[in-house]
Parts: sequence; C-alpha cells; structure tokens
Amino acid sequence: MARYGAQYGPDYTFLGVPEADVADPATYTGADVVILGAPFDGGTSYRSGARFGPGAMRAACYLGHDGSRPSLALRVDGLKDLGVVDAGDVEMYSGDAVRSCASLERVVESIAATGAVPLVLGGDHTITWSDVTGVARARGWGRVSVIHFDAHADTGDIEFGSLIGHGQPMRRLIESGAARGDRFFQIGLRGYWPPPDILDWMADQRMRSYEMTEIVSRGFEAILDEVLAAAMDECDGVFLSVDIDVVDPGSAPGTGTPEPGGLTSRQLLDAVRRIAYEVPLVGIDVVEVSPPFDHADITAILGNRVVLEVLSGMAKRKAGGVWDPASGLLEGR
Repeated sequence: MARYGAQYGPDYTFLGVPEADVADPATYTGADVVILGAPFDGGTSYRSGARFGPGAMRAACYLGHDGSRPSLALRVDGLKDLGVVDAGDVEMYSGDAVRSCASLERVVESIAATGAVPLVLGGDHTITWSDVTGVARARGWGRVSVIHFDAHADTGDIEFGSLIGHGQPMRRLIESGAARGDRFFQIGLRGYWPPPDILDWMADQRMRSYEMTEIVSRGFEAILDEVLAAAMDECDGVFLSVDIDVVDPGSAPGTGTPEPGGLTSRQLLDAVRRIAYEVPLVGIDVVEVSPPFDHADITAILGNRVVLEVLSGMAKRKAGGVWDPASGLLEGR
C-alpha cells in the first residue's frame, strides 16, 4: 500500500519527523524506527474512540513539531539520534476486523523485515495481535518475548461471538506460537477480570502476570528487575506493548475500559525508558488512547511521552555509555 497519510483529520507526522511510504522502501532505508498509525477500535468491548488515538498522540505537545526532543534524563535526542520516520496510518475499517488486522500485519512484517523497529500508535489492543505476529514472522517465530503493560490480561477466548477483539490478542498470539507463554510478562493487572477459567489457561501457558497488589507489596523496581532478567532468555528481542489504561484513570481518563488503582504516569515513563535502554526492542505499540473520553488532552500527552521515553531509551542504548536507571545518574554528567 502507498502512504495513506492520516485516516482521520490532517496528515501530520509524529512531532514533525520525516514522512515515509511503506510502498517505497527507499523512504525508510536505514531507519531505526518506523512509526505507524493503526486507527482501529472495532474490537472494543465498552467505550470506543481509540481510532482517533494515533492522530492525538502525534499532535499532543506544547513544543514545536520540529522533529527534535532532547531528553533531560539521558542527554540524547530520541527523534534525531535515531533514524525515525512516520509512514502514516494503515487503512483500517473498524467494521471488518479480519481485513484490518491482516492489513496491519503485512505492513508491520514488511517494516520489521528491513531491520527497522515498527512503532505502532493504536487503536485498541486488538492491534497487538497483528503487531507481534508481523514482527515474529520477520524476526523469528516464537523468538520474541512480550512485555505487556495493562490493567487487563487480554487473554479471553471468544467474546461477543468473535475470536478477534481487544480482550483476546494475547491468547491468539500464544495459541499461534508467534509468542511463547513462558516469555510473556504482564505488568499492572488489577480489577475484576478475567474469571478463574481464563486464569487457569494463563497458568497452563506459564505466563507471568504481575498484579498491582504484588507490585505494591514487592516494589516496582524489583518487578522490573525480574522481568528484564528473564525477557531475553531463549529469545532474540522484546516486543513492548503499552495499554494506557495501566495508568490510574485519574491520570489517564481517555481510555476505553478505565480501572482504578493503576500505576502513576511517572512509574510508567521511567519503566518504559529503562526497558528500551536495557533490552533490544524489535517492536512497540501504544494503545487504547481514546480522545473522546480524554480531559485536557492529558491521556494523549501521556501516550506521546511514552513514545518519547521509549525512543530516548533506545537512543541511549545505541549511543552507548552508562546510565543507572535506579539512581538516574548518567556517566559524565
């Protein structure tokens, strides 16, 4: 497919980075990261609106859209020190989940096959089925571990008579073999779903799910230490999936299925920066930002900053040097 631009609203890139066209590999040859929009919310079970998330996250910033964002913490510029381009939105019709997910998977696979990292702006969490599958086809079937931030496990089977939806992508990935259950790490779960039968299935797959009660009890840094120590075991790279509802809805109200009692914005931003610095990321998505339910753009801004912290961590990893996530100290500062 040629560059589609923006499916909804004006055609602008993420904070002004250069355009790319997925149909023309010359436009992203040598790129480290290719940003895609996946404006799909046909898999939502409660509040829709995430189809408008890609545009909101691309735009949400009070600074100039000049393709530059130097990090105070890391002294790198994630948009300049990495080769970052934006290939626009994949055309996704929310009334046809099968076709839309297949289209996204093809584009993600084609980008991952070049060695670039696809960074997908959602969209509801259905899209992670396509994102991880596309990366796994290009980088190694069953060789990609998943670090998944979310209030919900998303391991349902059949919901509303369908195998496809935002509550089911993680089950689809494990059943297909694209991702291994024992290399699937979920952080921030809480609330009142899933029921016991789904929890039993998750245990059978040897998934590791860190509920908020465990995070509070043991400490978030201890959890991250454990995840990062195991993420690369028998895997070649890590896919990072961030559902914005992992953050408490007091700080991220613009989402489809808000669940009180989540991480703080600061915890999430520090965590994704550390993950991007410490392990090789081969794919990323940020999902479930729903602008119609946002207030003062605070959820869209948080999604934007999640992307920037990931890119900053990747840029610092590429640049070398030493950064201590625990103390925040940077070599030579």
